[in-house]
Amino acid sequence: MVRMAVFLFLTALVLWVSGPLSVSAADSLMLATTTSTDNTGLMDILAPEFKKDTGIELKWTAIGTGKALEMGKNCDVDVLLVHAPATEKKYVADGFGKDRTRVMYNDFVIIGPENDPAGLKSASVLEAIRKLGAGKAAFVSRGDNSGTNKKEISLWKAAGLTVPDKEKWYVQAGQGMIATINVATEKGGYTMTDRGTFIKFADNHGGNPPLKVLVEGDPALFNQYSIIAVNPAKCKNAKYELVRKFTEWMTSKQIQNLIGNFTLLNKKLFIPNARQ
Repeated sequence: MVRMAVFLFLTALVLWVSGPLSVSAADSLMLATTTSTDNTGLMDILAPEFKKDTGIELKWTAIGTGKALEMGKNCDVDVLLVHAPATEKKYVADGFGKDRTRVMYNDFVIIGPENDPAGLKSASVLEAIRKLGAGKAAFVSRGDNSGTNKKEISLWKAAGLTVPDKEKWYVQAGQGMIATINVATEKGGYTMTDRGTFIKFADNHGGNPPLKVLVEGDPALFNQYSIIAVNPAKCKNAKYELVRKFTEWMTSKQIQNLIGNFTLLNKKLFIPNARQ
């Protein structure tokens, strides 16, 4: 009896000491985010910092924005970090999301081989799209309803062209951004990417990537990233209060500085703008 009493006392003591420090399922968040935040390594920096600061474990799946929004609609995640503003605003207006909050941005660029067979260098973005439409070289599209894919489609339309998805030179990768860039590299063709992922691609090649930035700087290429909470009115198990903590944390001065100081090749991959 004495031995049993000592055992129960020690067990209770261990549980009392370890209990508050452990993270239960209720203390974790499921995030659907874009491939760019994952491919660049930003999520690998943010997640452990969030755990350290709040005790909340951040788990994530990296997919295109369109699929991320669908995961939110299906109540498969608690929060989104995405980059397709027009689609996001409709998502919130339709009641699927709440509290859309901008956190950072970068820009889109069109990249291609240095010899530039389509002659895009120094062209405006719409001129470049029209030149690509001539089909003198392969263009590799994400083809996955991601934020990047949505932007690309909008540019074809803005240039007065239909999306050339039946043309042999127009390749739909159906993959993430780094994988799509790799396909464009193999084909000696062009693609559009966010700058952060391009910098990561360049870093993977020791700062001398086989594809170069040829079109950049147009206001139409601005690329905003925002957090959206899954609406608990639609998804009863969505952890809205934890999402609020995550949003407050992401928009804090400390973490905005962390995002702004995240660099590769001495270049910033994302620019914080929650506090602007």
